[in-house]
Amino acid sequence: MATITSLGVGSGLDLTGLLDQLQKAERGKLAPITKQKADQSAKVSAYGQLQTSLNAFKDVVGKINDPKLYQSLSANVQGEGVKATATADALPGSYRVQVSQLATAGTLASTRVGDQDAALDLQGATAFQLSFGSGDSVDIALTADSSLSDIRDAINADKESGVSASIINDGTGYRLALSSKESGAEASINSFSFVDGGGVAVAGPFSEDAATQQMGKDAVLKVNGIDITSASNQIEDAIQGVTLNIASLALEDGETATSTVSVERNTLALREAVGEFVKAYNSLEGTINNLTKYDSKTQTAGKLLGDSTVRTIESRLRSVMIGSVAEGEFSTLNQLGITLQRDGKLELDEDKLSDLAAKSPDALSDFFAGKDEASGMAGQLTTTLTNLLSDNGTIKGAITGAENRVKSLDERFERMEKTIESTIARYRKQFGQLDGMVAQMNQTSSYLTQQFDALDAQLGRKK
Repeated sequence: MATITSLGVGSGLDLTGLLDQLQKAERGKLAPITKQKADQSAKVSAYGQLQTSLNAFKDVVGKINDPKLYQSLSANVQGEGVKATATADALPGSYRVQVSQLATAGTLASTRVGDQDAALDLQGATAFQLSFGSGDSVDIALTADSSLSDIRDAINADKESGVSASIINDGTGYRLALSSKESGAEASINSFSFVDGGGVAVAGPFSEDAATQQMGKDAVLKVNGIDITSASNQIEDAIQGVTLNIASLALEDGETATSTVSVERNTLALREAVGEFVKAYNSLEGTINNLTKYDSKTQTAGKLLGDSTVRTIESRLRSVMIGSVAEGEFSTLNQLGITLQRDGKLELDEDKLSDLAAKSPDALSDFFAGKDEASGMAGQLTTTLTNLLSDNGTIKGAITGAENRVKSLDERFERMEKTIESTIARYRKQFGQLDGMVAQMNQTSSYLTQQFDALDAQLGRKK
């Protein structure tokens, strides 16, 4: 049999085109698997979107499940320059604050030195001693060949020095400038000296310049007529649970700045938290609607249309939202001005909520936060959401199931591809055999034709 190197060469038939058509037909069997895989992959993505929305809602629910939210106070200031913040320990009230002096940090500079990097004659000193308004002192160890720069660096390297050191060039020479790290009279740098190994003061290469000294001062103020001093301009608990910050005040000598600090319930924080709760639930509902809707105009369906997992999640959440809380003045969301609409979203009556936040914050706390972490509306929702989002929960199970189906379809696709390749290989072999047989038959036919023609010629029958 003649050897065929290309299909159709021997027979003259378009066997290659026929084989391509057969291959295309065979690979068409893969299309349903590809579509099923795309559908399942889309579901994994959709479940991920749903999971993200559920987590976002859970975070917001956690905030309204905190009893401190309903007890929070705010400090409002009438007057410029004084800031105030309140904690849960504060008590409602009005406080008159009169500030007559700000807390300042002490500063002191040395006499001049000609070269900041040249070794100084320490005259037997082994330490540089810093003294403070509290009466305490700190010794900074020095080496025998220390320069002004070395002394500065040694001070700044010592975390217990209590001062920051720098070098100032005044145009004539170099000075060591010291500034207390903390404000107030006790932390103020009062003086410095050079001391020997026995702690005895020696003359040293330079001394204090008394004209440069500015003593640190305590803040001086009155709260409702009571005198208060503070080493810092941030004053804690002069008013119970309130921190006053007076650092931004600008006072001239003898001048007094007066402000009124009012501590009251922080209804804004409460209203914003409940508003965020409504907004987060509506956002979750929006995600569910987008994933399950059907657009009749474009005839396209959401990725989770008719999905049982979504129905389960929505049903469990709604059962809590339309349910009741056993204890307290309020038992349902409707009583708070929060109503469930026909489209599944919540609508908030902000005027009613504002009134309740001002007059009944404890009742709101009982409804949302409950007597314990799990008994209020927020606690019930947290329990439901935790179960839905857990590793063994509904959403995780749905994601895992879809991912497993994608994996199974991948394996099925691979098996079918191998089957198709085997089928096409068999067709190619059979077509090769057919091509060879037809080629041989054509050769035989040609030979016989030649023989018959020769015979006719011999018999004189050829025309």
